[in-house]
Amino acid sequence: MKENKGGINRQHNSSLKQKFVFISLHAFIIIISLYIVLDGIGIYDNQRAWILFGFSFIYFMRHIITLFYLLQRRIEWGEVVGLSSFFVLFEIGLLLLGAGVFHQHAIAFDWIDSMALILFFLGSYLNTYSELQRKWWKNDLRNKGKVYTKGLFSHAMHINFFGDVVLFIGWVMMTHTWWAFFLPLFMLVSFVFFHIPMLDEYLLERYGNAFDIYAKKTKKLIPRLY
Repeated sequence: MKENKGGINRQHNSSLKQKFVFISLHAFIIIISLYIVLDGIGIYDNQRAWILFGFSFIYFMRHIITLFYLLQRRIEWGEVVGLSSFFVLFEIGLLLLGAGVFHQHAIAFDWIDSMALILFFLGSYLNTYSELQRKWWKNDLRNKGKVYTKGLFSHAMHINFFGDVVLFIGWVMMTHTWWAFFLPLFMLVSFVFFHIPMLDEYLLERYGNAFDIYAKKTKKLIPRLY
């Protein structure tokens, strides 16, 4: 069975050095974001800037849980560099957009912001809690070698990916910068046409008929739709 699918090494490995570098780079991004908010660099909407920083901090805490508790596969250095660059783009970039770097004035809070908050926390829940459910199930030795089909994963095979798309839609909505929707759109396209097909191929090789049965009766990404 191939251990590398879609440019990701799925071999189980602690990769502690890569993980510590990865989380250190992410922490540095958080520090820069905090400095921007505190120093007022390009800040015209202070309240919105603090909310967006809060989104980044929550995402950072979830990243710690993912790296050091949930993730068992090996992390390659290219993944560390590539995703860290992506974090700079959306954590600092969306902070500056929402803080008014282009429109240069504060935007009154409205229903869009309420929806943005709901989507961000809903997506975070779907992503992290689904992973926790799977982790707890797999910790039971009686489930060794079995495909996980319960909990939130009973609603969609890749409900964790769907959670990412949902939370990033909320994150972008909070900026009130509509062209920034290219970010969750790019994520959705990459999941549908790249990551999911590659991951499904790997899972079919790993779990065989059990995964095939699960795939035939379960939506792939979006519950009840796709």
